[in-house]
Amino acid sequence: MKKLIAVCCMGISLLSATALHAAGTVKIGGLFAVTGPAAFLGEPEKRTLEMLVNQANAKGGINGVKLEAVIYDTGGDATKAVQLATRLIRDDRVAVIVGPSTTGESMAVIPVVEKEKIPLISCAAGIKITDPARKWVFKTPANDHVAAEKILNQMAKQRQNKIALLTVTDGFGSSGREQLKALAARKGFRIVADEVYGPKDTDMTAQLTKIRGIKPDAIICWGTNPGPAVITKNVKQLGIKTPLYMSHGVASKKYIELAGADSAEGVMLPAGKLAIYDVLPKNDPQVKLLREYDQAYRKSFGSEASTFGGYAYDAFLLITGALKKAGPGAEQIRNGIEQASKLVSVSGVFTMSPKDHNGLDLSAFEMVRITKGDWALVK
Repeated sequence: MKKLIAVCCMGISLLSATALHAAGTVKIGGLFAVTGPAAFLGEPEKRTLEMLVNQANAKGGINGVKLEAVIYDTGGDATKAVQLATRLIRDDRVAVIVGPSTTGESMAVIPVVEKEKIPLISCAAGIKITDPARKWVFKTPANDHVAAEKILNQMAKQRQNKIALLTVTDGFGSSGREQLKALAARKGFRIVADEVYGPKDTDMTAQLTKIRGIKPDAIICWGTNPGPAVITKNVKQLGIKTPLYMSHGVASKKYIELAGADSAEGVMLPAGKLAIYDVLPKNDPQVKLLREYDQAYRKSFGSEASTFGGYAYDAFLLITGALKKAGPGAEQIRNGIEQASKLVSVSGVFTMSPKDHNGLDLSAFEMVRITKGDWALVK
């Protein structure tokens, strides 16, 4: 009889908990660089998360659970990101955090979420964020070695062997530089120049003049705006005809705007499919979702959706998929994210595992060439 009573009490307790969750709210934290040099990343991420939360709540939430986005502006500052992550967890009681926008911020926040056991879905690309895999840490941009490999594969097709590197000295640039050098060595390319620049540098003619004298087959610039836009202008000003490749860190129209269509003409880079969905084959599994996201974003904010906002979209789908599959608790959400399989989203088709907390491969990117101020698919 005692056992029967215990079982009944447990059943009532579980039903009560389910009812509480159904009537309650799941808080999603957001850490985005809405202002500062990385605002071109953080602003569309913030807007996208807010838009998707509003859309979900308008439809009754996820399995009856309403969502609330609690978002803070980090300004791209790692110290501030750590402070705000702590605030989200301890004061706001979020169940999961999306962001930060940059690699440096994300690496700084990781110890906080690991200690507090709250899942983090970073919107930054640095491979060290999820390699090696950490229990509570995921990210949605494809690993930078995937983008690096796309560039080198294109260079191999063009028989370009001698590479000049020009990378920014922040977390994103340092990680990209490391991956490029490792992959180049394995694939038989020669690094003939290895130059760097600071995130706040406003002129790179000295590095480019040195590179011009070495006569490489191609130049690879790895960074996020405004630096790459400055470099693109400098290349044009110096009359350098060497093919210029950029990283996926500039895969938005903002880069073309900053560099100028004339200077950016012919620049190639790996880009997520959002930038070029209108020229993709109609049977591509992402096309429908990409079109719907772009149209919804344009309707809400009067501008096209960007690849960077897509990182927050991916995180939202991973979170809501986990809510449906596993439940609203922090550990349930973490487990549900890790179980994501063949999840079609903006940045690609995600399949996570205990050993892979990024879940994307080479198919996440297409090589594009800037042609007359717009993207063109490299065949």
